Amino acid sequence: MISTGQLIFAICFFVAFVIIIVFSYRRDKKLHSKYYKGSIWVLVGFIVFVLLLVAAKLYLKE
Repeated sequence: MISTGQLIFAICFFVAFVIIIVFSYRRDKKLHSKYYKGSIWVLVGFIVFVLLLVAAKLYLKE
């Protein structure tokens, strides 16, 4: 089982991690918009591909 100390550490670690990630993203936001323009389509394509795989699996299972 997880002790109370481990749970407190996990919560503190998670909060610190999220704060650092948000701070880093805000600092690099200008660079992201310059160099990664159009990368949303890669994400959309990946999600569509995964959905097609799931649909094919469900269709072929029946």
